[in-house]
Amino acid sequence: MNVRELSRVQVISRVEEKRLSQGEGALELGITSRQMRRLQQRYRECGAKGLVSRRRGRPSNNRLSEAFKAEVLSVVRERYADFGPTLAQEKLLEVHGLRISKESLRGMMIECGLWKPRRGHPMAIHQMRQRRARYGELIQIDGSPHDWFEGRSGACTLLVLIDDATGQLMYLQFVEAETTQAYFDAMESYIRHYGKPLALYSDRHGVFKVNSKEAHQSDGVTQFGRAMKELDIELICARTPQAKGRVERANGILQDRLVKEMRLQGINTMAEGNAMLASFMEAYNQKFGRSARHAEDAHRPLERGVCLETILTKQQTRTLSKNLTVQYGKVIYQIKTRRPSYALRHAAVLVCENRNGEVLISREGKVLDYEIHHQHSAQGTVVSSKDIDITINRKAPEKKPVRRSPALKADHPWRRSINFATRRYSASP
Repeated sequence: MNVRELSRVQVISRVEEKRLSQGEGALELGITSRQMRRLQQRYRECGAKGLVSRRRGRPSNNRLSEAFKAEVLSVVRERYADFGPTLAQEKLLEVHGLRISKESLRGMMIECGLWKPRRGHPMAIHQMRQRRARYGELIQIDGSPHDWFEGRSGACTLLVLIDDATGQLMYLQFVEAETTQAYFDAMESYIRHYGKPLALYSDRHGVFKVNSKEAHQSDGVTQFGRAMKELDIELICARTPQAKGRVERANGILQDRLVKEMRLQGINTMAEGNAMLASFMEAYNQKFGRSARHAEDAHRPLERGVCLETILTKQQTRTLSKNLTVQYGKVIYQIKTRRPSYALRHAAVLVCENRNGEVLISREGKVLDYEIHHQHSAQGTVVSSKDIDITINRKAPEKKPVRRSPALKADHPWRRSINFATRRYSASP
């Protein structure tokens, strides 16, 4: 007998001994007086054994048929062998029209060895943080490097932006690596579509925070941090992955569901993957999104006159030489001006480089004309760890054909030797 049945025995025995009325006993057991009289009759006829459920050990009338089970397991083995029970149940209903509960499928998959139950691990306790109240008030941003195409294409990174208030995906994009320019492109697309959020919540990646010990020698702000400051978007860096748990959990879901969805659709390249992300985001947000506590949208429009393309560039301050030259990268730029040269000597200028490698030099908001004075020859380049893969995979420049000198005539001076004493040519032997 289980605990529920033992408690019934105790209450009914008290009713039989007249220590409780039928109404009081029924109220204590949570049943009707009519059911109470039935249980009393069984107790009088069979004793405590009469209160044991008569359906125990018998198969359920609502059990799945063996033919239906065989059909479901056949489809799962053929197409969804490495899917979890939840995702497999969704695909069985969406694609094949087979309706089965998640737990029934889980039990069937465990029984046939397609799924192993996960053992519970002691969970670390972290302080809960309530979601932000308004849509666009806080956007969690992260990059998830993973073998997204399961070996069908090279490994890449998925940039993920998720709204803290609603849990909705706001931006997804496959990129080669987690770089400053990749995040610049992500923010440009986001701001043009939604507007400016109040704050971004990220990890302590080098794109967002200067982690070098020598940071005190500079302003301690990364290129991305400088751009967000100019756009009046607060950048907050989390100390632990658990602090930005919403985007971390989203990464886990994407590494499971998105990978399998691309496999089912036959997507093998980054370009094909990026093309299907919009429809995937819509389905994801319908399933996992929620409403914000307040209906107000916290996104702000971009101010008139603000050049987003200029702000989202790599910028460095340089000082002009007395010859009005400035070096950036491996190139020396010569400033061209009609004003007296002494007016710009040792002046501070701002050098901006966009995603295409185009350079713009300005001073006090005015663009300066320039020409390339000198370009250094190829030499060892300092590359950060996050840019190594891009540098290696970058296509090597094509070799230029070697220019050969034309054939020299027999009486050409270069075919004769020179007498350095008399400085006269003589015929070569």
